[in-house]
Amino acid sequence: MERKIIFFDIDGTLLDHDKKLPASTKKAVQLLKEQGHEVAIATGRAPFMFKGLREELDIQTYISFNGQYIVLNGEVLYKNPLNKEELQDLTAFAVEHDHPVVYMDHEDMKSNIEFHDYIESSISTLKIGFTHPHHDPTYFKGREIYQSLLFCTAGEEAPYEEKFKKFDFIRWHEFSTDVLPKGGSKARGIETMIEKLGFDKKDVYAFGDGLNDIEMLEFVGNGVAMGNAEEVVKEVANLVTKDVAEDGILHGLELVGLLK
Repeated sequence: MERKIIFFDIDGTLLDHDKKLPASTKKAVQLLKEQGHEVAIATGRAPFMFKGLREELDIQTYISFNGQYIVLNGEVLYKNPLNKEELQDLTAFAVEHDHPVVYMDHEDMKSNIEFHDYIESSISTLKIGFTHPHHDPTYFKGREIYQSLLFCTAGEEAPYEEKFKKFDFIRWHEFSTDVLPKGGSKARGIETMIEKLGFDKKDVYAFGDGLNDIEMLEFVGNGVAMGNAEEVVKEVANLVTKDVAEDGILHGLELVGLLK
């Protein structure tokens, strides 16, 4: 079979609803690699949040922060950090409105306040080994920040969207919104990577379930939505596989003909 490249989202795609890696998914990824295909991760997570998963699946190529930090075979291919001046202004605005902020680079995450229930409630759902990042209000100074988290309830991000035009705001939790460089996406990251590797779109596959996967599934030649995906995600996909907890990855790879 002609060599393909397959991108997998993490939460709800590679990992099930309990943030566990199904045995069938691990085997499917292994089979893809044995057949000579390129396997990559495309996630909104920071690299330090899925180091263990990369090691378990032996995947050294990934798109993280929804396209802002791209690594190809263990080497950084592309970086797109948040504008520092805009981030400083956003922080000041957030402090005025009692909205906590978390700063994330490829190695760590820090909070601008010591503790907040919204931070703990949302971070705990990621099951990354801790429920609240350490306090360091100056973490964004002197380093590249690829994503921030703004903690507020639905609708409260509207003034930020109006005021900070260099950023995109994408809600992922009832208490938290991602803050990303304007126009960045998994799709942009995939485009950068396949241009470097020389893949045609027809040979590019992507699996996802979330709202931040929509552009990715639309962009690639073969977009597969998980059975547990939101309806708007399923509508843009070429195919819909089973729920992640029902061997959805293995079934989806069989559906598209990459595994038998």
